Amino acid sequence: MSFTEYVLTRGPALVRLARLLVDDAHRAEDLVQEVMARAYPRWSRIVRADQPDLYVRRMLINLNASWWRQRSSREMPADLRADTLASVEDSSAGAAERLVLWERVRLLPPQQRAVIALRYYEDLDDSRISEILGCSRTSVRTHAMRALAAMRVQLSEPEEARS
Repeated sequence: MSFTEYVLTRGPALVRLARLLVDDAHRAEDLVQEVMARAYPRWSRIVRADQPDLYVRRMLINLNASWWRQRSSREMPADLRADTLASVEDSSAGAAERLVLWERVRLLPPQQRAVIALRYYEDLDDSRISEILGCSRTSVRTHAMRALAAMRVQLSEPEEARS
């Protein structure tokens, strides 16, 4: 598979995954663009390993973690969630529930957020997630368990307590 073919077929999915990891559409696009720029010179080696998705997803998660550590990446755009929630009121109740749920995912630590996004959005099993994150399957299950427990607590709290 050529680099161009890979970007055309997998690029949108990578942007969606990055969007779940960073909760900002513009930063997600920047993150994927940076990963693709770093992958391009190594593409022949990446393809020879016969698992380009694994390698590129790992690059995406690692670069996100390094961006998170940088001071400049902590700048946050104006909060647009109120506008998003207002537009969702016109759509189905299921869409509104999903938006609230992903709001809770956004509050998780980066590693837990990555596990949740890879497991429930990318529909990957623990073995594949552990390969991408470079940790054991037990760690993946632990991150998922802690993330789900934290989200249950968040969802059970009254709205006033969260504000």
